[in-house]
Amino acid sequence: MQYARYLRALAHGDFGPSFKYKDFTVTELIGQGLPVTLELGTIALGLALGLGIPIGTFAALHHNSAADYAAMSLAVLGLAIPSFVVLPFLGLYFGIHLHWLPVAGWEPGSIRDLVLPVIALTLPPLAYIARLTRGSMLEVLSSHFIRTAIAKGLPLHAVILRHALRPALMPVAGFLAPAVASIMTGSLVVESIAGLPGVGRYLVQGALNRDYTLVMGMVIIYSTALIGMGLIVDLLYAWLDPRIRYRG
Repeated sequence: MQYARYLRALAHGDFGPSFKYKDFTVTELIGQGLPVTLELGTIALGLALGLGIPIGTFAALHHNSAADYAAMSLAVLGLAIPSFVVLPFLGLYFGIHLHWLPVAGWEPGSIRDLVLPVIALTLPPLAYIARLTRGSMLEVLSSHFIRTAIAKGLPLHAVILRHALRPALMPVAGFLAPAVASIMTGSLVVESIAGLPGVGRYLVQGALNRDYTLVMGMVIIYSTALIGMGLIVDLLYAWLDPRIRYRG
């Protein structure tokens, strides 16, 4: 009966009261922290795609060159160093040494407070996307239809943008769900270190305080986001690959 009442309340957006924050419900806490996490994660994912795809394409076009080795070396470095190491290092250098950016804290509407956390969250998915794009682009560029397009006299930029880019982005589209998962799990640490009032920080505090209703609410929000991103990825497959069609 208790479980049935909990599910009935979930259907109306009621996650129950918080055990630790007596003056707030879990829904109110999520409403306060979710916009911060969404802003942080959206910017990080946008930067990872906006920089990773061009870097991977550039590395593929300059295969086995010094630029290719340099780009992939930086990508490996981005994969090897976790965000909880990158963020304190960035804060130490840009915040304490140079005094350019705040080390921690949050002021609504302040872009400067988001710069260092966004960089720390962007680096791992950016490195993955760059490597995936490079490998996929190399495979597509060796295809027969690309050779035919080049033989017909099409300029290289037209071949890349019109013919090679969409099939090369198939592995990148498949990585979007793990990328969102990486950003969301990374936000747990980044928001706690940077002092951002996002849902990741609330989840960590809820786990430490044994605030079970808060943890359950955060887990439901995270799971819903991952399932929704999986649906978006499936729809992207049909747009990127004309051979894939969904029929009722």
